[in-house]
Amino acid sequence: MADTVKKKSDLGVLLEYAGRRRGLTYLGLALSAISMVLSMAPYICIWLAVRDLIAVAPNWSNASSVSLYGWAAFAFAVAGIIVYFAALMCTHLAAFRTASNIRKRGMAHLMRTPLGYFDNNASGLIRNRLDGASAETETLLAHNLADIVGTVAMLVSVIAIMFVFDWRMGLACLLAAVISIISMFAMMGGKNADLIREYQAAQDRMSKAGTEYVRGIPVVKVFQQTVNSFKAFKEAIDDYSEKASNYQGKVCRIPQAVNLTFTEGAFVFLVPVALFLAPGALASNDFAGFVTDFAFYAVFSAIISTALAKIMFATSGMMLASTALRRIEYVMDAPTLKVSADPAVPQSNRVEFKNVSFTYEGAAEPALKNVSFVAESGQTVALVGPSGGGKTTAASLVPRFWDVTSGSVEVGGVDVRAMDPHVLMDQIAFVFQNNHLFKTSISENVRAARPEAAREEVIAAHSAAQCDDIIAKLPDGIDTKIGTEGTYLSGGEQQRIALARALLKDAPIVVLDEATAFADPENEMLIQKAFAKLAQGRTVIMIAHRLSTVVNADQIVVLDSGKAVEKGTHEELVAAGGLYARMWNDYNKAATWRIAGAAQIPQSDPKRPEPLAGIEVM
Repeated sequence: MADTVKKKSDLGVLLEYAGRRRGLTYLGLALSAISMVLSMAPYICIWLAVRDLIAVAPNWSNASSVSLYGWAAFAFAVAGIIVYFAALMCTHLAAFRTASNIRKRGMAHLMRTPLGYFDNNASGLIRNRLDGASAETETLLAHNLADIVGTVAMLVSVIAIMFVFDWRMGLACLLAAVISIISMFAMMGGKNADLIREYQAAQDRMSKAGTEYVRGIPVVKVFQQTVNSFKAFKEAIDDYSEKASNYQGKVCRIPQAVNLTFTEGAFVFLVPVALFLAPGALASNDFAGFVTDFAFYAVFSAIISTALAKIMFATSGMMLASTALRRIEYVMDAPTLKVSADPAVPQSNRVEFKNVSFTYEGAAEPALKNVSFVAESGQTVALVGPSGGGKTTAASLVPRFWDVTSGSVEVGGVDVRAMDPHVLMDQIAFVFQNNHLFKTSISENVRAARPEAAREEVIAAHSAAQCDDIIAKLPDGIDTKIGTEGTYLSGGEQQRIALARALLKDAPIVVLDEATAFADPENEMLIQKAFAKLAQGRTVIMIAHRLSTVVNADQIVVLDSGKAVEKGTHEELVAAGGLYARMWNDYNKAATWRIAGAAQIPQSDPKRPEPLAGIEVM
């Protein structure tokens, strides 16, 4: 699509989004041109009335056509308003459809992007680029474009009329237009067009940084910090201020002042020309005709200033829309998951990594290097290791958050890249450290995993996830809306609701990313019980930092610096005396650590591990 966009004008690209309502845009532009020509007619009627009055002066009562011209001016003015209203109706309908289609296509495109894309692109930035930019194109198509076409039609008509009576007065009136066009080009043309793009880019960066800052406000308040503690946000604000100051203060200040001065004072150019021509008119005994012509050009000089002001405003809208289209293209050009033309169906819930390597975009070193392991159907495989070892990266490759750089990830004997993405996602349920709950009812939050599920199934999933105590204390049970009327859930409670969601999905493969990290002891016990239910008959790939939760896993894969340095059961790895054994020893030391001088508190046997989710230790 990017190549196609480059070959077409910005307006052509926007009109493609209008779809079947593109014709309304053309109709609206034609009506706008007609309305502007009609709007000139009252000025002509006024001039005709002035001409008749001058011709019979001082016997004003002999000017019998003045009232007729007055009514004609009124009729033309009303007709112009009606036609312009019809024009705006057409352009607005097309503009609304265009903006709607941009948002729909953008969202449809984002739905085909790998989920990892959203880790590298802030939600606030994506929203600003898609929603905000589409609103700017709406303004262009609904108002600015119609004003530009109408004003051009009016200017062409005015220019033709200007040379009918006296070309010298006509040129004097048009001199203001020439100065205005030069001023507008000085503001918006040449290298200044790049400044506008830089200005918009700085606005995008500030929006992204602002979103991150708002999310971190609790931390800022706790540590009594100011906005300066968020260096990226402060730098984004400073950059935006500098760009805005450079463009609006330095680039636009003088040209805009010149433009407004001469646009509003177009009549000034007419006066010296009239003084120059007046002696000749007196000598030829045609002073009445001269005064009539002067009145005509004086009236029409007002039209020129109005037209130029509209063009300036509409042209700035064109430039903003052009910049907005670049931001829309950024979203539309986001990478999408490749879909196999002949998708295969997995035959089991077996998961296998075959010499998998993966490098994040822009990274100098791969996050995973030739990692291989197998999780047989119904087995639990735990990924452990130091922070930054590649555990989360490995787990995210199973549902194609990213695609491998080399090697393959297979589900049921089928490379995940050869599967239909919808089929793949149906095979996998996720439970993350930070699960997002929507501000809707508990029931709808759980039903998000399977919207067609019956109410009884949702209730059963709640019970299996150990959520009965949560539901019991809520005012409306599972129909209670989260975040309203003081209804909030703790981190552990949210985790159990997320587990209910995973249970309702009933997927054969489950990916757990340190799901008990933020749970208190009571919630952790309940979460472990929910894990036991969730793991039954399913293939489980879990990421764990608490080694006590993985000791009974069927296989433990130790990842360090992107490599699978050890594989085996807990007993085998402890006996091997490698990295896992050292991690286990450190974990036990931490579990028995006491503050010096504190009272001795009985400890549980550090050699007796806590149960793995889904497996009871006997």
